[in-house]
Amino acid sequence: MKDKIKSKNADGLNPIKTEEDARIEATLRPGSLLEFIGQERLKDNLNVFIEAAIKRGEALDHLLFYGPPGLGKTTLAHIIARELKVDIKSTSGPILERPGDIAALLTNLGEKDVFFIDEIHRINATVEELLYPAMEEFQVDIMLDKGPSARSIKLPLSRFTLIGSTTRTGMLSSPLRDRFGFMARLDFYSSGDLMQIVLRSAGILGIEIEKEGAIEIAGRSRGTPRIANRLLRRVRDFAQVLGSGTIDLNIARNALERLEVDRNGLDKMDREILLAIIEKFDGGPVGVETLSVAIGEERETIEDVYEPYLVQEGFINRTLRGRIATPKAYGHLGIAQKPADQKGFF
Repeated sequence: MKDKIKSKNADGLNPIKTEEDARIEATLRPGSLLEFIGQERLKDNLNVFIEAAIKRGEALDHLLFYGPPGLGKTTLAHIIARELKVDIKSTSGPILERPGDIAALLTNLGEKDVFFIDEIHRINATVEELLYPAMEEFQVDIMLDKGPSARSIKLPLSRFTLIGSTTRTGMLSSPLRDRFGFMARLDFYSSGDLMQIVLRSAGILGIEIEKEGAIEIAGRSRGTPRIANRLLRRVRDFAQVLGSGTIDLNIARNALERLEVDRNGLDKMDREILLAIIEKFDGGPVGVETLSVAIGEERETIEDVYEPYLVQEGFINRTLRGRIATPKAYGHLGIAQKPADQKGFF
């Protein structure tokens, strides 16, 4: 079994879900698309697809959600099942090692149920092949016995909806990707949407918070609701111990500074990545494998967790030759950029 992505910065702004996150998210998870904040265009499309499927009395077509971790892919899968008034069964790609593992799950699905696979890009190739007839023909081929007496039987399945979630669409095979009826990328959230999420979460958790404090947390949450909720819980600790218990602007700002989260939402590991590119590799280009060794972080974590936000915010350029620090990165770190370091920007 493959291990989950690990990071030495797991307690920082890493949006990979922790056990605490999973427990809290179950409490904070919105129950409908109306309650879900952000991703407006995607929500509008999903509303149409869900209503159309209900009117036709059919199972919803298979869906694939992709994008950086912590943006609400799992939450949307649960909301879709609730809107359709069907059950949802969830699993994760890395634990589906044998065809029998997924066959058992598929044969237990009810009519129109939702089957959610997180990290679907990490399923075993043999398991993936079993998914093809399941998704298209709603049947699975099961091998009985071994050797000369081996035979295959086809088991019919209830018509179901497969919802896949991935942070790396490039690792999905074309045959699997082509079997989804709709694919949608979840984008980073605006500060305004994150502020609403922070205020909503604070209300559910019983945390006293002022609007200015929520704005400060939202602005440093790197566009990710999971990080916003995690920072909210940590800032609450500072408010209870060092303040009156209410999160105001000063408490939020002081707490986030102590957590080493700057005004752009960059934490210690983000700054280490930028400093390594600038100081160790003269601003780049540098390959991700070399960068991984230089900072002692796994390649997958750099690509899935840190790079998307750094690229989105314009701190890093990804080129065919490698990663290059942008002028914005130099300015953010207060480092003068040499003329020779300006290569690669065009």
